[in-house]
Amino acid sequence: MLVAQVVNTPSGTQLRPIDTLRETVRLAAGLTDNKLLGNDAYQRGLSAIRRFGERIRGFDPSKVRAVATNTLRVAKNAQNFVNDAQDALGFPIEVIAGVEEARLIYIGAAHEVSAVQGNRLVVDIGGGSTELIIGKGYEPKLMESLYIGCVSHSMRFFPRGNIDAHAFKEAELAARREIQVIAGNYLKSGWKQVIGSSGTARALADIIAENNFNGQGDGLTMGRVNTGSGLITREGLRAMKKHLLKYEHVNDIQLGGLKDERRGVWPGGLAIMLAVFDELGIESMEVTDAALRVGVLYDLLGRSQHHDMRYVTVEQFMQRYTVDRDQATRVGNLAAEFLDQLPKPDSESRAENIALLQWAANLHEIGLSISHNGYHKHSAYIAGNADMPGFSKNDQARLAALLIGHAGKLGKLATNAGFHDWRMLFCLRLAQVLCRGRSDANLPKVKVSEDDGSYLVSLSREWADAHPLTEFSLQKEAAEWERIGRTYQVGLK
Repeated sequence: MLVAQVVNTPSGTQLRPIDTLRETVRLAAGLTDNKLLGNDAYQRGLSAIRRFGERIRGFDPSKVRAVATNTLRVAKNAQNFVNDAQDALGFPIEVIAGVEEARLIYIGAAHEVSAVQGNRLVVDIGGGSTELIIGKGYEPKLMESLYIGCVSHSMRFFPRGNIDAHAFKEAELAARREIQVIAGNYLKSGWKQVIGSSGTARALADIIAENNFNGQGDGLTMGRVNTGSGLITREGLRAMKKHLLKYEHVNDIQLGGLKDERRGVWPGGLAIMLAVFDELGIESMEVTDAALRVGVLYDLLGRSQHHDMRYVTVEQFMQRYTVDRDQATRVGNLAAEFLDQLPKPDSESRAENIALLQWAANLHEIGLSISHNGYHKHSAYIAGNADMPGFSKNDQARLAALLIGHAGKLGKLATNAGFHDWRMLFCLRLAQVLCRGRSDANLPKVKVSEDDGSYLVSLSREWADAHPLTEFSLQKEAAEWERIGRTYQVGLK
């Protein structure tokens, strides 16, 4: 966990770290063969998060962001853990997609390393995934998340800590096969600077520096000049591999700079890094500690300063799917107006929900690019499955549910125990019905109210008489809500 202070300087806004908490939990090592998070890892994670929660108790929720990565993307019982962890931490926890993790890693690294003219490549080997990002300045351009990590790779190829040359070769080849899929595009883009971020890269750099590995043999016996901590070289990695293969078990390894907490996952991390160097033709790599945590904070800072990446993503989707902007704005504004008339529970962030409602309105017709029939299903599928920078998995799930529910029947959502955005869905559906004519002319003055999940829509009888199709549509809408057990009345005065 990183706690930072916002500092305004003449050159811009920066984050100054004032506190760091770090505990080695290794959730990835707790995954069983059937992708369940085992009880020991589950409890280790909760205990650490509970301790972290004490440090930030009393913080403004808008100043805190907690994210979960690969293990909780793949674990079948991830939602149970997230629910328990949120209670322990006292703040929401977002499970983020691999590409979103890559974006945030790049932002964090880019803010902490020296500037370069041209592209930079950032490589982050985590416990269960490896992110590779090419960007320029603070903007990522190519982002990939591969399902290879130091923990999962070590468990797969070096079970129980056993080491041999054949297993290491297999580990390297497996990692190279994953990297080969993306290598062509990355090499075509090119880069001027290579950065290794976070724990694995830092550990490898420290070992190279501590043992004077410089590619001319085993630095433990050669006594070469120290390459300096903060740099990984191809020669250093090869010397490290040569030294590793002298041993039959990780507990036997004698190597300066190798921490006990890294001992069991070091072989897998080394194999992946060698594969990255070989497939992408890298000779040397700078190292920074800054990665995901720093990126998350800068992204959170951007949201507070109205540089929210989610708005950029929605704008890109609107362009890609040639959205009717006038209609999207019309529906979004009317839906937000309705939501403002409804009660605001203490637990609700009205500003966040209005933003989500308007994003849903902006994207509700993207499925028309595929087919008019059932377009809302296509819209929901795109929103739920596409890479959407800035959006957490939960954001995307909520967005997709609003899109699938904004038209058609409500039965599937009614049986979804995890869906809670009924108030926003009511507003979106009502706005969509009233804006069917795709014109600002003749929109009625409408008042809405809610009482314990029952809705009342009030409008002029004179207007309804002049617009029989809309009145008929509102009565059908009321019947659809009644069908799922929710009272919906249309009042004409």
